[in-house]
Amino acid sequence: MPERHKSMLAFGETLADTREQLKILEKQNGFASFNDLYKTTGQETLTTSKIEIFQVNLGKMCNQVCKHCHVDAGPDRREIMTRETMLLCIEALENSDIKIVDLTGGAPEMNPNFKWFVEEIKKSDCHIMVRSNLTILEANGYSDYAAFMAENGVEIVSSLPYYRESLTDKQRGTGVFQKSINALKKLNSLGYGKENSGLHINLVYNPVGAFLPPAQGSLEKDYKKELKNKFDVEFNNLYTITNMPISRFLDYLLVSGNYETYMQKLIDSFNPAAALNVMCKNTISVSWDGFLYDCDFNQMLELKVDSPGFTHISQFNIHKLTGRKIVTGRHCFGCTAGAGSSCGGEIV
Repeated sequence: MPERHKSMLAFGETLADTREQLKILEKQNGFASFNDLYKTTGQETLTTSKIEIFQVNLGKMCNQVCKHCHVDAGPDRREIMTRETMLLCIEALENSDIKIVDLTGGAPEMNPNFKWFVEEIKKSDCHIMVRSNLTILEANGYSDYAAFMAENGVEIVSSLPYYRESLTDKQRGTGVFQKSINALKKLNSLGYGKENSGLHINLVYNPVGAFLPPAQGSLEKDYKKELKNKFDVEFNNLYTITNMPISRFLDYLLVSGNYETYMQKLIDSFNPAAALNVMCKNTISVSWDGFLYDCDFNQMLELKVDSPGFTHISQFNIHKLTGRKIVTGRHCFGCTAGAGSSCGGEIV
């Protein structure tokens, strides 16, 4: 049995088992319903607006095993998007006016068709974002990927839990911080993070424990000062993202006895302004096997879009998917707590 499942088995042997046991736990604690609190925004239900971001999970394979990973990614995962599914994604883009493509994983670079896919997407005149863990750019077989992304004007979004080595390695593994710094230096040498280069690299902060992230603006100033002074590293923006109570972070919450406290913290911090601007309103998420979801988090919970007949990329129809009701759950409180949380950081 893969290592990643050990703690979850203590709670539920399958995703369905875990869902049922969480419902019991939540009922015992009297947790509020997300849909009920969402109505305080003045809107009856959470629905999509115009789809502007096409997020694609290229697979769950990764060279790291991070403690907070909501994808449960790692070297032992074999789920990977095929070229056939990628072709369906390209067809969907060509038949829509979506101009932002967000490639994620796992480590998306580990998909053997990654470079081909990026080049094909570029033909549709789309802006491409790649969520890189940085260390993959230092791994054997991937040393030219940084230059490839620079040549194609790819925006890079990279996790760096903290600007100090001890906290980053605690969350992502021993030696990760130094490899990340080396990768950032390489990206800087190519122009990433440099003024007027047109090459953007944005870093992501996730809390190490069961608490909400601090204010994004002030933390960004600290990151920029520390990384510049100590390592001569530059970047464009810092995104603070709340850890979602699913997958590996859910395991941590349950095993450490922090689940009830953390969930109540998220609920108590519900912000109507953030709720009105959550990322699922303008995003469609495509899984490695081509199914469609409202967001990357719903994808990991196997909660497909509520659009019967249009749940797979082979059935993609932007008109049928626009204005759909978004599938929600208590994990959605992670996106609406405090200043809000999205793949682009704070919402308000």
